[in-house]
Amino acid sequence: MRQLTRGELAVDPLVAARLLLGCLLVSGPVTVRLVEVEAYRGMDDPASHCYRGRTGRNAVMFGPAGHLYVYFVYGMHFCANVVSLVDGVPGAVLLRAGEVVDGVDTAWERRPAARSAAELAKGPARLTSVLGLDRTANGLDLTDPASSVRLYAGDLVTDVRTGPRVGVAAAMEVPWRFWVAGSPAVSAYRRGGKRRVVISDNMSRE
Repeated sequence: MRQLTRGELAVDPLVAARLLLGCLLVSGPVTVRLVEVEAYRGMDDPASHCYRGRTGRNAVMFGPAGHLYVYFVYGMHFCANVVSLVDGVPGAVLLRAGEVVDGVDTAWERRPAARSAAELAKGPARLTSVLGLDRTANGLDLTDPASSVRLYAGDLVTDVRTGPRVGVAAAMEVPWRFWVAGSPAVSAYRRGGKRRVVISDNMSRE
C-alpha cells in the first residue's frame, strides 16, 4: 500500500474529501476503508470549529495537512478529521463512516452492540470506536510511516454521491458530504438545526 503524502492532502477540503473516499485508515490491528466524509473549511464556514478563530482545542486544524484532528462531542463520543490545506489556513475533513477490511475480530470486540458488519463503523463515533481513537490521537501525523495511525491510498472510487452535511446547526444546505454510492456502511442523513452542541468537556457552540 502507498501511504498518502502531506502534499496530496494540502488542498481545499472539498478536494481532500473526494480524495479520501476509498482510502484506508490503519490504526493498530484495524483497517477501515473510508466510504463517507464531510468537508469543513475554516473561518468562512460557520459550521467549522475554526469559524471564530484559533483556540487551543482547534489548533491542529490550522495545519500542517495530514494530521489527525480528534474532538469530543455530546460529552460521550470522539470524532476524527484529516487536516487539509496549508499550514496556518484551517480546513479538515470529518471521517463519517467506513467499512472494516482488516482486524474484524478486534472491531467486533470494540463494538459488540453492532447488528451487522456494515454497522461497525457506520457513523463518526462508531468509526473512531472501532479504530480505538480518542483524545490521545489528536495531532498524530497520518503521513508518517512510524505513526500509530496511518492513511493509505485506496482504489479509485468512481461512483461518488454528494449532499448536505449531517446534523450541523449552520450552513445546513451546503452539499459538502461525500459518500461511496451503494456502500451499506454510509450513515443515514439527519438534518441539523439550531441547538446547543457540546463539543468538548468545557466548550459548546450553537
